Amino acid sequence: MGLGLGLLRLPPDQFWRTTPRELAAALAFHLPAAPAALPRARLADLMARFPDPAKPLPE
Repeated sequence: MGLGLGLLRLPPDQFWRTTPRELAAALAFHLPAAPAALPRARLADLMARFPDPAKPLPE
């Protein structure tokens, strides 16, 4: 509701008449696409290049 009424600024009566497909299309226009997933090989490369420092476990 916040996205429909806030971001899209739909009046309440128009918001409630909007179909889920119409709402999704309008939101897709305003919201950026999700970034592509990081491939496993790239993650392994980053983990090897920038390892986390070892920390003692809390007691």
